[in-house]
Amino acid sequence: MARDLRFEYRFNWKREFTPAIRGLIVANCAVFAAMRIAALATDGESDHWIALWFGLIPTLATQGLRIWTPVSYLFIHASFMHLLGNMFTLWMFGRNLEPVWGARRFLSYYFITGVGAGACVVIVDLLLQHWGLVGQEHVTVGASGAIFGVLMACALLFPDREVWLIPLPVMISMRMFVLIWGAIAFFGTLEGSTGENISHVAHLGGLVVGYLYIRRGSFFFTARNQLTDWKQRRLRRKFEVYMREHRDEPPPRRWMN
Repeated sequence: MARDLRFEYRFNWKREFTPAIRGLIVANCAVFAAMRIAALATDGESDHWIALWFGLIPTLATQGLRIWTPVSYLFIHASFMHLLGNMFTLWMFGRNLEPVWGARRFLSYYFITGVGAGACVVIVDLLLQHWGLVGQEHVTVGASGAIFGVLMACALLFPDREVWLIPLPVMISMRMFVLIWGAIAFFGTLEGSTGENISHVAHLGGLVVGYLYIRRGSFFFTARNQLTDWKQRRLRRKFEVYMREHRDEPPPRRWMN
């Protein structure tokens, strides 16, 4: 008797959109929707006010006038395509990372890399201002720094997982994918402002902060092992010196019963 085999696929919302990813996407979309409504009500004047108060402006952040902006800038996006690109990348790679770490650790890492990327932007911008290389301060918005941190985590945890190099019909490893984006961010940072309104410093900062945060344990163990090896070598040298100095001494007298 022939058996009727039916294959049925059901979309699993909870599996595809894990809790932390879902919360971040909803929060970013809600903020963007509120910004668009405010822009329609004020003929676009609210965009400047929102960028001024919630975007990352290095001078205001370091002076304590906008101490919340290293976090709030992660939820501000300049356009729908900006939001869509960031949220799609967050979903694409974050949904593989969150089940491994859990929602709490994933969110902690997300904000650590996002705030760290913002700190890199502030430091670089203030240094360039001090050296007179930039005349006008820029406002940084978007979650790209934190998302590049997510990319770095995926490269370290899943280095051999294959990724489609959009739009080319090429599959490459996750490690190579992040190396390519890291190179783009690095050379983009060296070139400075090219009129494309992309903060390559934030991208590179998210990668660096993510790498240092994940590898911090190995750095600690390496330093501890080096210190232990140095102590052992010092004790060995002291013992060798002691043996040379007492080589000609007669052996101690032994008493036998």
